[in-house]
Amino acid sequence: MKKSDVIDALAKKHNLENDQAIQIINLVFDGSTNTLKNNGRIEIRGFGSFSVKEYGSYEGRNPKTGNKVVVKPKRLPVFKVGKELKERVERSRQ
Repeated sequence: MKKSDVIDALAKKHNLENDQAIQIINLVFDGSTNTLKNNGRIEIRGFGSFSVKEYGSYEGRNPKTGNKVVVKPKRLPVFKVGKELKERVERSRQ
């Protein structure tokens, strides 16, 4: 599912203009991004949670040349799936 699919579904379900649905989805995504930028955590009950994990610097290898490379520290968003979502997906297999 792409962002445009979410926008179309929101507009259709709630009889919104496409521009209104775009504004709503962008508001949610921008708010989520800002929360994560500020070391916040986003929890959606029954779905999962988003947080930021900090990774320290380490020595890696360039796969093409095999040369050693220092990888700078970084902060990346991570997602942890919620119990209810995990159970729903598992039930759909059966």
